[in-house]
Amino acid sequence: MDKLAEHLFDHGVDTPHRRERPTLVAVRLSEFWIRMGDHFGSAYARSVAHDHVMQSLGGRTVDEALAAGEPAKQVWRAVCAEFEVPARKR
Repeated sequence: MDKLAEHLFDHGVDTPHRRERPTLVAVRLSEFWIRMGDHFGSAYARSVAHDHVMQSLGGRTVDEALAAGEPAKQVWRAVCAEFEVPARKR
């Protein structure tokens, strides 16, 4: 299990299991990780998210920004600017 998921699992609020459709936030976060994997490759994407500190995210890593509640779309835009992601992948 990755560190962010592990952190959220360990420190998240207990909620009852629900069989509802995924929330928009969950869908956007899933799309974020798909785009990260598409651009960097899955293993390197996790490394970038965990290790690369970005000033545009307030001196935080992607993992830290997402854990702090930054919208996935905003974090993706910061990644695109930082790593010069081609427009076709944005």
